[in-house]
Amino acid sequence: MKSSTVTATNINLEKLEKGKISTAIANLKKYKLLYLMILPGLVYFIIFKYLPMAGLVISFQDYQPYLGITGSEWVGFKHFIRLFTEPTFIMLLRNTLILFGMNILFFFPLPIIVALMLNEVTNRFFKNMIQTIIYIPHFMSWVIIVSITYVFLSLDGGVVNELIASMGGEKIGFLTSPEWLRTMYIGQIIWKELGWSTIIYLAAVTTVDLTLYEAAGMDGAGRLRKMWHVTLPAIRPVIITLLILKIGSTLDLGFEHMFLLLNSLNREVAEIFDTYIYTAGLKNGQLSFSTTMGMFKGVVGLVLVVAANKFARKIGEDGVY
Repeated sequence: MKSSTVTATNINLEKLEKGKISTAIANLKKYKLLYLMILPGLVYFIIFKYLPMAGLVISFQDYQPYLGITGSEWVGFKHFIRLFTEPTFIMLLRNTLILFGMNILFFFPLPIIVALMLNEVTNRFFKNMIQTIIYIPHFMSWVIIVSITYVFLSLDGGVVNELIASMGGEKIGFLTSPEWLRTMYIGQIIWKELGWSTIIYLAAVTTVDLTLYEAAGMDGAGRLRKMWHVTLPAIRPVIITLLILKIGSTLDLGFEHMFLLLNSLNREVAEIFDTYIYTAGLKNGQLSFSTTMGMFKGVVGLVLVVAANKFARKIGEDGVY
């Protein structure tokens, strides 16, 4: 009796699996053009994101380029122990976390506010003009952004310092002073990325049901109350999703921007994981150690994304997945 029940169950499972496979094939045929559209992106991620992960194995080796991965000596967790015991690690972690915290605190809310304000502008010409002006810096490289900052803030001939001097004040070394580095860093991010970051929120605002505004207006709500009680709740899933993705890049602030601001006088507050990986890996040839730092950053980012997504789902939001 038991054997016949087990056999029937196995047959049902086989039918279920075949049904799933046939459904998947049918969907593949039906939406083949859509799958074809995502193919280039999929190939890109496989080639440039997933295949290079095989190189993480050198984190556990004393990698020598002329010996290759197969010929290099295995050293286990030697580089991880070095990473967590070096005094430099505390400095790198502190600088990276402070800059990320300032990014979340000062930059992340601004695109939301700007998108809400632009949504309230009724003059189409003025709205398009403002959007164009704040979008333009995104298309300039960090080299140009930092160069313009140098022109304005340099101690010798800088517009800002010349203005301060003309008013009887003492010139400030913005570019070499550790106290001004973080403010300058966040200011440049806001200048460059504020306009571009509003695009997603503006797109989300356009999907809000107009009847909700009409209903709120009938209840006596003004523009601010409509914004607070209608627009913000409607775009909250987008805000949560972008915040989760932002949290995933806690230790990944980017190399180019900080490298251009970094100098011997502000190194104590400007050195972050990204710049130190360049110094250790490319300049000093410590490829295994720099790969260890990169692996550490990736694992931390993954853990934070999973944790943030789980928390978001726990409080009733959709999350990333």
